[in-house]
Amino acid sequence: MPPKFPLRGLKRDKACSGMKHIQSRDNPLFKELAKLAGSARHRGKVNQTLLDGTHLLAAYLDSGNQPQHILLNPAALGDAEITALLEHAAGVPVTQFDDKLFAELSELKTPTGILALIDLPQSAGAISDSRFPLLLEDIQDPGNLGSILRSAAAAGCDAVFLSTGCADAWSPKVLRAAMGGHFLLRIYEQQDLQSVAKAFSGALLAASLQATHSLYESDLRGNVAFLIGNEGAGLSEGLLNLATRKITIPMHGKIESLNAAAATAICLFEAVRQRQAQ
Repeated sequence: MPPKFPLRGLKRDKACSGMKHIQSRDNPLFKELAKLAGSARHRGKVNQTLLDGTHLLAAYLDSGNQPQHILLNPAALGDAEITALLEHAAGVPVTQFDDKLFAELSELKTPTGILALIDLPQSAGAISDSRFPLLLEDIQDPGNLGSILRSAAAAGCDAVFLSTGCADAWSPKVLRAAMGGHFLLRIYEQQDLQSVAKAFSGALLAASLQATHSLYESDLRGNVAFLIGNEGAGLSEGLLNLATRKITIPMHGKIESLNAAAATAICLFEAVRQRQAQ
């Protein structure tokens, strides 16, 4: 998703105006950011996280939000896309870290040159307000979770509910895999999914290898929630028992199952296909 604002460029002296430069690991700001980068518990405690790279920051700005702080490495101001982002985020504090410190804040082998500190969105509402939610139980791989959130955003899901056993939705790896999908969804973490499922007034469709109903034979045109379980164990018995229908994705050959993210995408876009055909 490219930024919607034009790459008009930003004069280097304007971008550098008032910018702080940090070179010491003992700096309090660096210490705080390092905690955010490495600890899900700390992210939850302070309700903040870091966006790594131009794509995520552009998506965040396009959603109508402004970061709390922008962090750069020394080469960043030579990048036209970064300087355009700085212009779009005029008024946001900017701090430059030397290369070694910046690399410690980024998980990328080749840092992009820009990080943004943001407040975690506080989603309002409940499952009863949703028409096309997704319930995720114990999705533990950050890449899978990020891909699922990306698919959910692209398919038009209005909310995603995550069990306590899911990976941290706002970790750097999940954010990168979701490619901005977070900012188009209402995301609820640490949820009791059985209580959430019981409060939903539409159909609850549970993806299960033991199901006898095909996804493609199911009516997905009304209010529908998909229940997706752990990569290895699948859905718990408690959630399976709450399902309106247990569904499976027909497969050929000797392949027994699909990656959780791939299976979720297939389910969501079958619903999209049926709804567009109405």
